[in-house]
Amino acid sequence: MTRAILFDFGGTLDADGIAWKARFLRLCLEEQLVSTPARFDSAFYAVDDALVGAIPSTCSLDDTVSRLADGLARALGSIDEHAGSRVARRFLTDAQRHFERNAPILARLRQRFRLGIVSNFYGNLATACHDAGIGQLCDVIVDSTNVGHVKPDPLIFRFALDALAITPADAIFVGDSLPRDMAGARAVGMRHVWLTADAPMSEGPCCAGDPVLHSLVELESLLP
Repeated sequence: MTRAILFDFGGTLDADGIAWKARFLRLCLEEQLVSTPARFDSAFYAVDDALVGAIPSTCSLDDTVSRLADGLARALGSIDEHAGSRVARRFLTDAQRHFERNAPILARLRQRFRLGIVSNFYGNLATACHDAGIGQLCDVIVDSTNVGHVKPDPLIFRFALDALAITPADAIFVGDSLPRDMAGARAVGMRHVWLTADAPMSEGPCCAGDPVLHSLVELESLLP
């Protein structure tokens, strides 16, 4: 029996299955900050890693995105001092559109299930969730930086399950990453639902028969 639904944050609640890295790449290409994905990847990972544990727990979602966008612009050698701000603004506008659409879905689900978020983040996930207008709908919020384990480590999922006092069989995990979200949920013995914008033909779900969504709007129809 399903008693709880756990979600990833970035790429799942703020987009329809598109991770932060892919969205920042698209914006940086459109802003002509970079010409090749290969150069972007190394810059993104360096800036992203530098933020982990380095920002206060009270850092807002807007400020988090701005720090990442500004760091990317600098790492990519931009001479346009406003490029990072434009990237951050466009990223946040799109994310807010998804939050506004998804919050009512979460509110309806909360009438039937306990809800939680489990994410690889920077140490300020709870603040980011409340800024997004979804934190108050969650019974548990687990930030990898705060618990010392990152997905796909099963222990990060265990933190959420233990906080809810439920077993893996009682919960479903919804996320956009096959190697982090789906593999991690599978390792802990939790059912999992893959949210993906456009899965490559070469990729299928984590396990045969797994549900695949292209929008969080579709989730309610899957649930008993």
